[in-house]
Amino acid sequence: MAKPKIGIFGLTGCGGDQLLILDMEDALLDVLGNFELLRFQMGSSRKIEGPIDIAFVEGSVSTENDLARLKEIRDRSKCLVALGNCAINGCLQAGMAGGKSMDERRKRVYGEAEFDSKFVDSKGTGDYVTVDYRIPGCPVEKEEVVQAIVSLLMGDAPQEYTYPVCVECKLNEYPCLITERGLPCLGPMIRAGCNARCPGLGVECIGCRGPPIENSNVAKEYRMLLEKSFKREYILNRLAMFAGSTEARELVRKLREESK
Repeated sequence: MAKPKIGIFGLTGCGGDQLLILDMEDALLDVLGNFELLRFQMGSSRKIEGPIDIAFVEGSVSTENDLARLKEIRDRSKCLVALGNCAINGCLQAGMAGGKSMDERRKRVYGEAEFDSKFVDSKGTGDYVTVDYRIPGCPVEKEEVVQAIVSLLMGDAPQEYTYPVCVECKLNEYPCLITERGLPCLGPMIRAGCNARCPGLGVECIGCRGPPIENSNVAKEYRMLLEKSFKREYILNRLAMFAGSTEARELVRKLREESK
């Protein structure tokens, strides 16, 4: 039986998620050896056109070229996986936009320089095409990517974490950084899947697997951190960093306006 065809693509982003795949070391050949790799932008100059069974796309849609490329990938793929927060919701370039349009920010940084593609406000892939599965993180977790690829190979849906980092802290018996050390940890709102790596090292969660999960209370976390004497703008920047183009970002904007 022919091997499933796979492609790994990048739009606007740092390329960190593709780099994490390359960093899988021994598991990389074992996992990808079960597929016919048509395209891996960071890992190989090989480029084969034609239908794709599973396409992994990292990076946000931030230019018209990104959008055209994403639609082309979607058209030729049976299954599309948004790889990392940029592909899911626009991540940093969307969450930290500060209410300014992409064109305003471009002019501030580059002046009147010309580019080969028009900029658009950064958004995730799901704002433009149908996305079948999502693997969160900035960057993604290697183990989660391996598990997702194996699940898809077996015809199953990849595991989705629906509970917060706090659950993994409890399972690992880590002390609570909020109540015991007074640190601005976002663990109560952020999706698990990292095995609470940062809290386990005594470092507060900054939300890199964000945005906040469904039903989390962003406003309450904001008020709690204010009560612990953290500065308003510091808290709002932290809440917005990985929020992307989501309702959480709009709530942060509202809180910022109210705090003026």
